[in-house]
Amino acid sequence: MRNSSRSQVDPFIVMDVMEAARQAEAEGRHIIHMEVGQPGTPAPQGARDALASAMDADAMGYTVALGLPALRARIARLYGEWYDIDLSPERVVVTPGSSGAFILAFTALFDTGDRVGIGAPGYPSYRQILRALDLVPVDIETAAENRLQPVAADLEGLDLAGLMVASPANPTGTMLDRNAMGALIEASAGQGASFISDEIYHGIEYEAKAISALEITDDCYVINSFSKYFSMTGWRIGWMVVPEDHVRVIERLAQNLFICPPHVSQVAALAAMDCDAELQANMAVYRTNRALMLDGLPRAGFDRIAPPDGAFYVYADVRHLTDDSRAFAAEILEKAGVAVTPGLDFDPVRGHGTIRFSYARATADIEEGLRRLERFMAERRAR
Repeated sequence: MRNSSRSQVDPFIVMDVMEAARQAEAEGRHIIHMEVGQPGTPAPQGARDALASAMDADAMGYTVALGLPALRARIARLYGEWYDIDLSPERVVVTPGSSGAFILAFTALFDTGDRVGIGAPGYPSYRQILRALDLVPVDIETAAENRLQPVAADLEGLDLAGLMVASPANPTGTMLDRNAMGALIEASAGQGASFISDEIYHGIEYEAKAISALEITDDCYVINSFSKYFSMTGWRIGWMVVPEDHVRVIERLAQNLFICPPHVSQVAALAAMDCDAELQANMAVYRTNRALMLDGLPRAGFDRIAPPDGAFYVYADVRHLTDDSRAFAAEILEKAGVAVTPGLDFDPVRGHGTIRFSYARATADIEEGLRRLERFMAERRAR
């Protein structure tokens, strides 16, 4: 049986790293996980308690395609709390994770062959989802002086139908300030390109609050998720905010592609939004881990790094150490027992010389991982 050309997408390398780490653990090794971008904490206790209670009283059947009205209203209220935005719940669409939102957004906004700009380095699944939908991902090679974020000048001559940005970004943790975000929105509008803002790491910021595209314009799509700040990765629940005249378009697509988001996850997500104390306790761990990484990675020899503004990643330039980040990551896993992600996942051109470290796990794991990395690098230098 034949396969479609649309199915010929690249593997998500971090998932391959996770599998290699799992195999090592199955052989009895203790692996420190710095590869995967997921919190080491479960969903908030209040979310789990709310779901346990609801399951005794509700069959958990289908919800409407746009999501539970109470959850949509609570998400809209979040925009008032975080950004002082008066957002109508009617513009909020609950989705099966941010991945479901990407599929809905790309399908709603673009036609076959349309060119969509994405920053490089950037989240690899943007590129692969676009390809699977017969769209053309256009990698925008970002510069170190712009903290590896696209800038308005980068869009000149690209003839884009859309632009996707992420702030805080994966894999770098860098953010766009208001002026940079505004300039990108203006440049996109100038060439008739739809603007999509991936804001799934909002809430996980350090020195400054992340800017939402909705603070600047209503003529955009904003995508977010309960996976990161709300610590609900495996629950597969996210949301998007769209212009009012796009809601029915998205609703029709969601009805047919997904029927509805997972009911149980929606119940838990609604409760999670009021678990502030537990969520801020998670943030205290990330702050501690970030400080450990910024001190420990240079001591180990990974000294070409920039402090992340948000998220829970450090993106390191390792060109002075290797010209094959995938082989280097495999060596680190084998000899140090630390799983890290090669930069090829995020930047097909320059990623051979970069590594992403995640510090989302427990602080004790981060401390042990840094000790192992320092020992490994010392032994490698001595060879």
